[in-house]
Parts: sequence; C-alpha cells; structure tokens
Amino acid sequence: MVRIYGDCLSGNCYKLKLVLELLGTPHVWKFTTWKNGGTHTDAFRAINPAGKVPVLETSKGEMIPESGAALYYLARDSHLWPQREVDRAQVLRWMFFEQYSHEPNIAVSHSILTGIYSLDNAEERLAALKPEGEEALATMEQHLASNDWLVAGAPTIADIALYPYTSKAAVAGFELEAYPAVVAWLGRVERLLGFISSDEAIAQTTPE
Repeated sequence: MVRIYGDCLSGNCYKLKLVLELLGTPHVWKFTTWKNGGTHTDAFRAINPAGKVPVLETSKGEMIPESGAALYYLARDSHLWPQREVDRAQVLRWMFFEQYSHEPNIAVSHSILTGIYSLDNAEERLAALKPEGEEALATMEQHLASNDWLVAGAPTIADIALYPYTSKAAVAGFELEAYPAVVAWLGRVERLLGFISSDEAIAQTTPE
C-alpha cells in the first residue's frame, strides 16, 4: 500500500488524493504540512531533502517527491496514462505547462488572496501575475475549444495535474466566464467516477 505525505490545502497534494480516488488505489495519508513547520523537521527532510510536500512512499518504502513524478507512478499502469508514445509525450507537455506557466501565476495568486502567502507587496505581485495567468487560461481555452480532454480524447494525468488550481482560478482573481471551454472541461473532470472535491479531500485527510 502506498503512503502519501501531504496537506490537501496544497493543490499539488490534492492532485495525488484525486488520482488515488479516481483509480480506487488503497492508500494511507500521513498529514504533513508546512504550516506548523512539519516539512522542515530533520525527520521529514530525511524523506525529502527539499522540505516540500507531497511525497509518495511506495509499498517498498521508496520515496518519490514532486507531484508530477508521483502522479506518473500512481497512474502508469492505468487508463490515465495513454498507450501511444506520442500521447505520453503530450501528457508530459501539459504537466510541464502546469508547473511552469500555470501554477506560478494562478496558484501563487490563489495563495496570496487566501492568506497562505503573506506579502507586503501583495497588490503589486498580483498585478504582475495576472497577464501570464490569463495567458495560461487562454492557452487551455484554445485547446479545449476543440478537445474534450487535454490528450488523446480521454482523461489522463494531464487533466488531473491541471484541474486543482484551474478550479480555484476564480478565487485567485481570474474570471472563468471568459473561458467557457475551460469551465466545461472542469465539469467533465468533476463528473468522473470517483471524483473527490478539494474540500472533501481536505476533510478526509486533515486531523481534527
């Protein structure tokens, strides 16, 4: 059985909870959060020297940090990882896009506006993030206007990677009404068998 170290308040951790539920994969969740310094202890840094969640622990005790790597490990033998090599490359393309073009703008804006990050120059920072965040959503809109899913006409871990922070875009200050194909895609993800919302994931994995 796999074990996940993380806090589903983070979209990167929620990705793993979502894929586990979609695949029906037995797992144990070890609540670990940066909020109380839990990711900076010597014990956790022995698991991940970078001091970040999520981390996946395999049934053999091997540690896999980074959400994208963990998503691949969990989905590699499932319908969420396509068979054709070109489609696999396209999945990676969208996952890299999420980490380098989408998350740095939309996720960071979300963290500022929800108080996860406390910055003295918050308004200035939000204004700087806005154009590239809108560009990321526009890129998704253009693709999804003629595709139900990001790759190969079916759900993959590319969709799982991009869902969490896209679903929070309105909270992050981005008007999703301008991106109807993105909104429709969010609905398709939410109708997948086994889907769990971020609020449900937080409730299930956060100790009382």
